[in-house]
Amino acid sequence: MQKIFSLWLIAACLSHAAGLDFPKASQEINAPADVESVTADFEFTNKSDKPIQIIKSDPGCSCVAVEISNGKLRYEPGESGLIRAKFEMGNFSGSVDKVIALWLDQDPEDKPSTVLKLRVNIPVLIAVEPKTLKWDIGGKGEPQTIEIKIIEGQTIRVTEAKCSSIEFTCELKTLIEGRHYQLIVTPGNVNSPGIGVIRIETDCPLPKHKTQQAFAVVRRPSPAEAAAIKP
Repeated sequence: MQKIFSLWLIAACLSHAAGLDFPKASQEINAPADVESVTADFEFTNKSDKPIQIIKSDPGCSCVAVEISNGKLRYEPGESGLIRAKFEMGNFSGSVDKVIALWLDQDPEDKPSTVLKLRVNIPVLIAVEPKTLKWDIGGKGEPQTIEIKIIEGQTIRVTEAKCSSIEFTCELKTLIEGRHYQLIVTPGNVNSPGIGVIRIETDCPLPKHKTQQAFAVVRRPSPAEAAAIKP
């Protein structure tokens, strides 16, 4: 995350580097809840006095596909082109930030000349918090609660919640039908490591939102966590 944040900070500076000028090096898209992908076009012009070759691009994530002017990589002075980024939304929700690094000829391997930024705002129809429940090995193993809230003015019913591991039990409670639920998760054994994937099924008509996931984990606390709980 720190690396991505740093790239955001220098994106504006790098958008004009090495002669390639990007009028809109940062873009923000508000995606509808029912689409599978969104596309952003980054236009550029070679404003230098010599040809420029794009050597490679790196979106940093398999969820982003990058296409450069139908494969054209060399640009003469004054010539324009386009970087097209296609973001597959998958199970993402909320504000998602992606960066695309471009290396031009003579760029060092660790310093791309250009960094483009894409922010996609995806509606959150079903908020599941927290996404991960954690218990310490040898701890008390007390029940923990996942809050499931329906937002964006929708009415969506949670129809089922179950865990992939028999080591965890799930109890679904309806607080407001179609609007607010609680999932009480209890580990059966906290004496050894364990993990379970909790599938939360709903009657949401949009396939990508219909099933939500959460996780239950019994693990050994990190040294910092262990030090924090010592008397």
